[in-house]
Amino acid sequence: MTNIEHYKKLLLEEKSKLEGELGHIAAQNPYNPKDWEPKPEDVPSVTADPGDMADRLEDFSERHAAELALETRLNSVKKALKKIEDGTYGVCEVSGKPIPEERLVANPAATTLLEYADQAS
Repeated sequence: MTNIEHYKKLLLEEKSKLEGELGHIAAQNPYNPKDWEPKPEDVPSVTADPGDMADRLEDFSERHAAELALETRLNSVKKALKKIEDGTYGVCEVSGKPIPEERLVANPAATTLLEYADQAS
């Protein structure tokens, strides 16, 4: 049997870390608090140099990619925490079989057996 409290602690720590990282590059959507939006770097918006504007656009694009990856992981962590609350943590969403301890150690937010990882919702 998995040590649920251990995984809950790990997931809560990761959730806090992810929210902190997101806070540096993104802001929560005021109309949908479950959604994050990348924020531009704090640089004056008026600039005479087209190169500076190109750099800002590239930086924003990179922030957007990082925001998406962090938000996706945060949603996975929240989903795993919800499964702990529901009493379904450690059970594969596809097969209904227990997720091996090694998989949960490697990824506490795992919701499927490794062979079904690409099918996770």
